[in-house]
Amino acid sequence: MATSYVLAIDQGTSSTKAILFDEHGGVVKRASATLNTVYLAQGWVEQDPLAILDSVREACSKCLEGIPSKTVKCIGISNQRETFILWDKKGNPVHPAIVWSCKRSAQICEHLKDQEAWLSKKTGLVVDPYFSGTKLLWLVQHNPQIADQMAKGELYFGTVDTWLLYHLTNGACYYTDHSNASRTLFFNLEDLDWDRDILHKWQLGQLQLPEIKASSDDFGETDVFGLLSTPAPITAMIGDSHAAMFGETCFAQGDIKMTLGTGSSLLMHIGPRPLASKNGLLTTIGWSTKDEVAYAWEGAIVACGAMVEWLKSVNIITNVKETAALAQSINEVSDVYVIPAFSGLGAPFWQMNQKASFHGITFGTTKAHLVKATLESIGYQIKAVVDAMQADLQRPIPRMAMHGGLANNTFVQTCLNALLDGKITIQDNLDISAQGAAFLAGLKSGIFKDRASLKELLKLQTLPKDETDNHILTQYNAWLELLHAVPRSGKAKRAKM
Repeated sequence: MATSYVLAIDQGTSSTKAILFDEHGGVVKRASATLNTVYLAQGWVEQDPLAILDSVREACSKCLEGIPSKTVKCIGISNQRETFILWDKKGNPVHPAIVWSCKRSAQICEHLKDQEAWLSKKTGLVVDPYFSGTKLLWLVQHNPQIADQMAKGELYFGTVDTWLLYHLTNGACYYTDHSNASRTLFFNLEDLDWDRDILHKWQLGQLQLPEIKASSDDFGETDVFGLLSTPAPITAMIGDSHAAMFGETCFAQGDIKMTLGTGSSLLMHIGPRPLASKNGLLTTIGWSTKDEVAYAWEGAIVACGAMVEWLKSVNIITNVKETAALAQSINEVSDVYVIPAFSGLGAPFWQMNQKASFHGITFGTTKAHLVKATLESIGYQIKAVVDAMQADLQRPIPRMAMHGGLANNTFVQTCLNALLDGKITIQDNLDISAQGAAFLAGLKSGIFKDRASLKELLKLQTLPKDETDNHILTQYNAWLELLHAVPRSGKAKRAKM
């Protein structure tokens, strides 16, 4: 029996997972705890910061039950990105956590559009409510008490990783990592530090910000809310999408990971330097160690699995597992399309004021047509991002690794494999973000030898290509026409950075 475990804490939007990995990369035990999200009017989205801590405590308690404390050699944390919390000197939150999908700062973003080129050059991002910075500006502008506390230097800012670390270490450690910092809109990609020019211009200079470290680094130690009799070192912190990139061992330039979750995030490894995209992609940190920083292009898709959940909420389906069979029951080429802009459109279009809609509905349209169109739109969005990455890379993409809740949907698999020319690999482990955090933590702690050895731990299969679907690319181009993204010449227009 293995005697060295890595505890991975994967704090996501809808739940927290705690997973024990052994030195062979195998899952020994897993547990989860649900987390409530509050959806308010006007697209506002919040969570209770203390409930986030409670979900971590609950998941870890279940996972560590019966596990000798001394066998937990290190801890890695992956977390929902862009969601942030403000707290006071005593560690008490001063406002609900504002979640990554919250749109409250849309008007502020419109006012900041004249700064976009300047900000993009520094941060690699676009001005959008998706990122922490604009929502923080909204909060300071609309809450005089918070503005006053910040002006006095009494407010501590942190994305979820920092919030967890602060409380796991009883306030002793106040850090973040490169990946999470790069999602705030005030992190400088070249300097690998907070950008003081942005903070000064936005009058955030008195805000307390965590020290930034590599994703694999020394982050202090914790007894995990008293669950471990022997404290364990925290040796990795990383945003969940970036953790998945590492968990898929995307170590070579051009490697892509694609996560099909509530939203969808595609990250491509672009090397040791930040490179600006010409095709509507973000530039960000993929992952980092003390010796290496891997930069990435990202295509962030706002609506993926969330659309399937919406189908359930309006009683088009009763169970998400039935969607593949329903979609596959439509044998003819369908003229029904979805514009999947339930919360605007992300990369590479960046049409954040766009609204969702169905097109081509007739009296003959059934729920199966609607389900098929919804699942196809997931494939189309991913295809658009991969095309943008291919155009920026200007050479063949070596590998595309897929995971997430919808990755095992057979219709989505077939659709994507046809659109992307059959280059997709998939693992048997579903918890890739946790795996990435565990890999990074284990490398730092010496449980894993090196990155090459991590590749040997993966159990990969390449999805077989379906040669029977000859219409999917034609349908994809028709879908692009609906977005006004492809003119009659057939060349795609994409938002430029």
